[in-house]
Amino acid sequence: MSDLENFFETSARQHYHHLCPRQVLGVRIGAYAGELSGLDLPQNDKRLFCIAETDGCLIDGLTSVTNCTVGHRTMHVRDYGKTAATFIDTTTDQAIRILPHPESRKRAEFYAPSAPDRWHAQLEAYQIMPATELLIVQPVLLTISLESLISQHGRRVVCEQCGEDIINERYVQVQGRILCRICAGESYYIQRA
Repeated sequence: MSDLENFFETSARQHYHHLCPRQVLGVRIGAYAGELSGLDLPQNDKRLFCIAETDGCLIDGLTSVTNCTVGHRTMHVRDYGKTAATFIDTTTDQAIRILPHPESRKRAEFYAPSAPDRWHAQLEAYQIMPATELLIVQPVLLTISLESLISQHGRRVVCEQCGEDIINERYVQVQGRILCRICAGESYYIQRA
C-alpha cells in the first residue's frame, strides 16, 4: 500500500468512514506541499504551518497527511469557501498556495472513464492523476503576520471588561485597556436575557 493510500484511509476514518473528492484533494494538496518543501510528512514537529481556505472535507484530507491541525496550532482556517491551502515553512518563511487545476474536473472523466457519474470520476481520478495535472502551485508572500497567527502559547491575560481569560495573545488594547475581542466589538453573538 502506498503512502497516499494510507493517507486516504486515515482521512476516511476521520470523516465518518468514507472518502469524498475534497478529502482526496486535501491529501493530494498536503502531500504535494510536503514534496515541494522537502519535508517528511506527517510532521511530528511544528515546522509546517497551513492556512486552509475552507472548512470541512478538505481539512480532513490536509490533516491526515500533514498533521497540521488547529489543536496543534499548526493550522489556521480562513473560510473563503475555496478548495485551496497555503503552506508556510516556519524555518524559512517560504510560502506556497496549492489549489486544484481549473480543468481537473473535466480531466477526471479521462482518468476514470467507467465511473458511474462525475462525483465518482472525481473521487477515483483525483487519487491517480499526476500532481502537475491535478494541482496548481503559487509561490506567495503573506500579507498577515505568521507570528500573529501562531502567537505565544500559554500567554494569559484577563479582559478588563468581562473578566474572562484570554489566551495566546488574542486580546486587543482599546484606550489603554486590555479587552477580549468580544468586548472590543468583534462578537459573533449577542447575549440573550
